Amino acid sequence: MEKPRLTRLTQIVTLLQSKRLLTARELADKFQVSLRTIYRDIRTLESSGIPVVTEEGKGYFLREGYQLPPIMFSEEEANALITAEQLILKNKDASLVKKYSEAITKIKAVLRYSQKGKADLLSQRIAFRANIEKEQSSNYLIQIQSAITNFHLLELAYLSLENNFTERIIEPFALYSTNENWLLIAYCRLRNEFRVFRLDCIQSMKVLNDTFPPHKMTLEEYFKICQEKYGIPLT
Repeated sequence: MEKPRLTRLTQIVTLLQSKRLLTARELADKFQVSLRTIYRDIRTLESSGIPVVTEEGKGYFLREGYQLPPIMFSEEEANALITAEQLILKNKDASLVKKYSEAITKIKAVLRYSQKGKADLLSQRIAFRANIEKEQSSNYLIQIQSAITNFHLLELAYLSLENNFTERIIEPFALYSTNENWLLIAYCRLRNEFRVFRLDCIQSMKVLNDTFPPHKMTLEEYFKICQEKYGIPLT
């Protein structure tokens, strides 16, 4: 169902602020409207003083430095964030728990007064039974995320599950989680191929200043290669 225009315009501005670049097609698909409607919406935003910049042939973005007024969350959105908080607190990576806790504190600060009490109540009424002992077996996730997006090499001291110790330099590519453990997909310069590393097996890690060229492959393509090569299911 098509959203009312004022709601759609507000959400378009929020999306533009959350991403570096958005195409008209992405916006049309998101709101289930025609491209003509999106073009009209963008003109409306421009005429109302919103600094939407059109990059010919690529899409739209907001001029750097523009900030929306503080975002007000709906009760349902606040509940979703509180639910995610309880899930993250059970994660085994200490760096993720710390940074998410800091972020959710800032988010709670902008909740309306009536929402704060409901958020506190909900946080006491949700429990995830995974990792009951609150085990924290790694502390590298946030650093690795930054290395992935900035294409920085990582130097690892790694002790495998087979108790083999190696030191290697890797090109971090992607992360995924299974059975409560985080795994890093990276191109290993020691083995000259992509390998998977468990974060809880990393003994020490250093983010190097040296960078590497981005890998021209998507995560979905990587999983498809693994499926064809090793018979590993995609899900």
